[in-house]
Amino acid sequence: MDRRQKRTKDAIFAAFGALLAKRSFAQITVQDIIDEANVGRSTFYTHFETKDDLLKEMCTNLFEHVVSETLNAELSHDFSSAEGNAEAIITHILYHLRDEKKNIIAMLTYESNELFLRYFREYLSVMIREYLLTGDTLLHQNVPESFLVNHISSAFVGMVQWWISCNLEQTPEELAGYFFCMLWSTPAKTSNCNAK
Repeated sequence: MDRRQKRTKDAIFAAFGALLAKRSFAQITVQDIIDEANVGRSTFYTHFETKDDLLKEMCTNLFEHVVSETLNAELSHDFSSAEGNAEAIITHILYHLRDEKKNIIAMLTYESNELFLRYFREYLSVMIREYLLTGDTLLHQNVPESFLVNHISSAFVGMVQWWISCNLEQTPEELAGYFFCMLWSTPAKTSNCNAK
């Protein structure tokens, strides 16, 4: 993708986020997005077939970056040396959610909630299978993997919703610490989990 195409997509993403902050997903039309982004209809459809596809790509951009094999230092955080560390990956996701606070809150607030959460869970499930369901660190290993993946992704989504309801008062590191305290299997590890 060249720079001009990237600028166009960024403008569409920004326009969509601005609209989601003002009205529900169901009330937003492709024409609204085009007008807000100041792009032509054919330009929009060059990049996205529907507004559902636009929402999915916003989620894709968020999560594929986080689990990318080549991470770079960013303005608010640097996980370039994380190398598949599960806690670092969870913390990294939380930083991106915090950095995208306005869009995330909008997507969790309106009718887009169900669609966004479906995409959110899809990416979480991949990450959970690859980085969390390894070794002997998790509780209840005698239950099916699909149950564990569903349970962990549901807990993570619930945690993010709780975090938003708390106005993101906790740091991503604190929240990741709470999350992993719920997953560790040994009392020695859970004894270090003290709420602040």
